[in-house]
Amino acid sequence: MTAPAAQTDSSPPRGWLQPATAGLLAAIVGFASSFAVVLQGFSAVGASHAEAASGLLALCIVNGLLGAWLSWSKRLPISIAWSTPGAALLVASGMPEGGFPVAVGAFLVTALLIVAAGLFRPLARAVEAIPMPLAAAMLGGVLLELCLAPLRAVGAMPQLALPVVIAWALGWRFARLYAVPIAVVVAAAMIVISTPLPQGAFSGAWPQPVLVVPEFTTAGLIGIALPLFLVTMASQNLPGLAVLRANGYYPLVGPIFVATGIGSAVISAFGGHSVNLAAITAALCASPEAHPNPHRRWIATVVAGGTYIVLGLFAGVAAAFIAAAPPLLIQAVAGLALLGSLGGALAAALNAEATRLPAVLTFVTTASGLSLFGIGAAFWGLIAGGALMALESTKRA
Repeated sequence: MTAPAAQTDSSPPRGWLQPATAGLLAAIVGFASSFAVVLQGFSAVGASHAEAASGLLALCIVNGLLGAWLSWSKRLPISIAWSTPGAALLVASGMPEGGFPVAVGAFLVTALLIVAAGLFRPLARAVEAIPMPLAAAMLGGVLLELCLAPLRAVGAMPQLALPVVIAWALGWRFARLYAVPIAVVVAAAMIVISTPLPQGAFSGAWPQPVLVVPEFTTAGLIGIALPLFLVTMASQNLPGLAVLRANGYYPLVGPIFVATGIGSAVISAFGGHSVNLAAITAALCASPEAHPNPHRRWIATVVAGGTYIVLGLFAGVAAAFIAAAPPLLIQAVAGLALLGSLGGALAAALNAEATRLPAVLTFVTTASGLSLFGIGAAFWGLIAGGALMALESTKRA
């Protein structure tokens, strides 16, 4: 891995408070902005309360350990995160036949594919060769259902959902980075005020690892594993590399993919779906806001890693609270967290006129929830858009 070319100062300043603060902020914002999506995803594919808490705990610990180790060993601000779009994909996929063990089998296959992408460059190039408009359209179709949840919640329970949406909008206007955490806090307050939590809801909330024996089915591999791999690579790993390169860092991608793939394989045994390069929160740690000297920014990602490990200790409380809350309200918070991702996906999908119609077909097929032969809509969306694009290319020929 190489450091920024501009780093020539032989005695960089030793300040650590600024990057440590940036890392702490990145971890808290990343966790608060998307843990509801992750828990919704686990629940959608059949995880019990204990299994969902175990999956979130495993994600936090491996996020923290991998991010801290890669950053410290390479002296580069390498941010690791869970796949939030991947969690949204689980929500869209629904429970596979065979339940959560089938989903866990798909998680393990996804991890092995990520390792293979790190070891065999042609596989990574094959993923990169998927037309970006189609990949973005597939992601947009996956996100649409959750992004509609805030409006549905306002219609079904305005007294609870409207304050959350208003708080998010005000946060977006005045403190954009904190908009989703603010919405999470307001939602929690509304739940405490309006929803009688079952007695003992938080008893035993300390998270406990739960081993899940994976099961492998064709539908699970094609309907969950393959789309999860594509979404993780296209919407997390590749943008994460772009963030690093935009800030002057050029790491070797193979070792990172291998490390995150092995980490994903380990956590799959405990119900976690996948870890990867962070995309959005990575900018907090790799940019000049973390430290004016690029040599010191790796401190931010080390601190972020340690913070994720601490936050993982609250996974049981988070899972218990969400299990006791109105599901539509939790989906609304998750949808607010994903609106920015949906906007970016749609912009990338519709940018080029030549591929616009295939991208629209991919989007609507994925968003439709179509299921054939037990295989989910994300796969069929990519197939439909790719087939139309291929037809268009034969017409030009």
